[in-house]
Amino acid sequence: MPPTKAPAPPSRPATMADVAARVGVSKMTVSRALNRSAGSDRATSEALRQRILQACEDMGYVIDQTARTFSSKRSGFIAVLIPSLNNSNFSETAQGITAAVEARGLQVLLGYTDYRVENEERLLRAMLARRPEGVILTGGSHTPAARAMLQAAGVPVVETWDLPDQPVEHTVGFSNAEAAGAMVRHLHGQGYRRIAFIGGTSNRDTRGADRQRGYAQAIRELGLPDGRVISFGQPPISMAQGGEAVAQLIRQWPDVDAVLCVSDLSAFGALMECQRRGWNVPGRIAIAGFGDFEVARACHPRITTVAVDCVGLGKAAGELLLRVMDGAVDGHRPPPETVMIPFQITQRESS
Repeated sequence: MPPTKAPAPPSRPATMADVAARVGVSKMTVSRALNRSAGSDRATSEALRQRILQACEDMGYVIDQTARTFSSKRSGFIAVLIPSLNNSNFSETAQGITAAVEARGLQVLLGYTDYRVENEERLLRAMLARRPEGVILTGGSHTPAARAMLQAAGVPVVETWDLPDQPVEHTVGFSNAEAAGAMVRHLHGQGYRRIAFIGGTSNRDTRGADRQRGYAQAIRELGLPDGRVISFGQPPISMAQGGEAVAQLIRQWPDVDAVLCVSDLSAFGALMECQRRGWNVPGRIAIAGFGDFEVARACHPRITTVAVDCVGLGKAAGELLLRVMDGAVDGHRPPPETVMIPFQITQRESS
């Protein structure tokens, strides 16, 4: 038999009037059916409501929320911006945010900045035009224009994964510098004395720059040889870049005995390069990462890392946003709040 032809796509999207004509009711009746949940007022019978919902499904009709947004001042979504899609920390953070807000019927509109503040500004401009009910950002570094838009938006703003000196409003995070310093002190406590750092070539990743700063401060405080920093690759630092960086590190400082990498992806790449070259880990060089990615828990040897509850951080950010929304009275929001997220040093076989 000849193949069945797919139906031709409609020349225009289905409208509420089309649904009303299909069912044989008024547009107002369709609107009432779509704007209430089953079991509420009986202005539209449940049987008729189900016919209308079935017609919507058959015709692929999706209600236009634009007019509702302007009349109710409720858009039904929050804007969330993350810097990287290949970083499980941020995908887990988005998962936690979604878990916190979806019970309220709020959806997450996700934007990807690629660690660029100019991308963040562009995305914020587009998202704020659609009237989100709140904004959750990664980090505290923004362009002046983005900061002005956020302050004028009239919706709660939560910055995450950082403790900015001048927060826009609310903060959920921890000190990346303090966490990196804690890892250096941990390696020192294990007997390592020539500890290096692998990071990126730019400060686009401000959290990575904070980690390098925390590393350098701890090295000075412990009286260890300083300056052993390899800057390699643009954020987000990849596994391949971590591998190339550790090879450069050992060429430049052959006596190095441990390295803190800016993320677990970089640490995993360094670990794989050491294995390819026959450099025993941790016998030849100990490797530590940051973030406790799944790959750090699954590789061999498993990677010592700074662990953060990323899902929990996302939930805390979402819950804080909801508290602020609930506490707003007559346009006045609760005062800025900071929620500290704990980190811990997770010792594994790589050090």
